[in-house]
Amino acid sequence: MVRIYDYSVKSISGEEKSLADYKGDVLLIVNTASKCGFTPQFAGLQELYKSHNEHGFEILGFPCNQFHHQDPGNDQEISSFCQRNYGVTFPMFSKVDVKGENAHPLFTYLTEEAPGLMTKQIKWNFTKFLISKNGDVINRYAPQTKPESINKDIEKALEE
Repeated sequence: MVRIYDYSVKSISGEEKSLADYKGDVLLIVNTASKCGFTPQFAGLQELYKSHNEHGFEILGFPCNQFHHQDPGNDQEISSFCQRNYGVTFPMFSKVDVKGENAHPLFTYLTEEAPGLMTKQIKWNFTKFLISKNGDVINRYAPQTKPESINKDIEKALEE
């Protein structure tokens, strides 16, 4: 059986990173974009990260340019934008496709484990997946779900 820890991803600085490095942590995996109406959610995500990181919580941000080309920059530009405008310190990864035939296998896995309401595929930027300490997908949150409204679910997952 495939688990989330079986996947590797490329960091925004170009290094291969195994998700097995996050075993035992609660994860929030988010497909992001720099020029989207939901881009201000970076601030809320950073607040969640600051509040819970020392307790075993990680946010993994994956830029995606599939939705109206709202993240056209290269990895360096995206990284600079996130740090400069929102003070992002949580791990960001190299730009990926999150749907379609070129979707990163991690996102294919996530959408199989937590399909959306109308379709399995991700419909927009800032779709969020909460992952337990054991690597199970706890929940999928719609793009319009503000990071602060996930706080209670994160706290519960950290206690388990």
